[in-house]
Amino acid sequence: MVTTTRASTPVAAALLFHWNRVLVCQRKRSRSFPLMWGFPGGKLESGEDYWAALQRELKEELGIDAQSGREIFRHRHFYPGSVQVEIRFFRIDTYSGVVANLDFEQIRWAEPRDLEKLDFLEADRPLIKKLVSGELS
Repeated sequence: MVTTTRASTPVAAALLFHWNRVLVCQRKRSRSFPLMWGFPGGKLESGEDYWAALQRELKEELGIDAQSGREIFRHRHFYPGSVQVEIRFFRIDTYSGVVANLDFEQIRWAEPRDLEKLDFLEADRPLIKKLVSGELS
């Protein structure tokens, strides 16, 4: 029996908090997984580590410069018939600039208890369960 393994796509995602609310972003209609909610971030480019990719993505998507943050959760998710992602979530502690929507259908600050009401990407759901339960904040 031959076992095949799929390569993982590395993804970095950010949790930005303001007054006990977390920033969530709705993907554009024209993108893969249209109108689904997620956290800002994206795939690593060649030669990037997770932190460098996240800094680049936050600049491109929200116009902010992340200065410090820490990884708070990671996991691997398999999208059936598609890809496997290795996603690492970072809580952003400090950043400069003003959050602006540069790349999404919409963005909003949501209370963690309301996250389960939104149609989130499957890869984000394990983290959301931890946020809703209060295990992560």
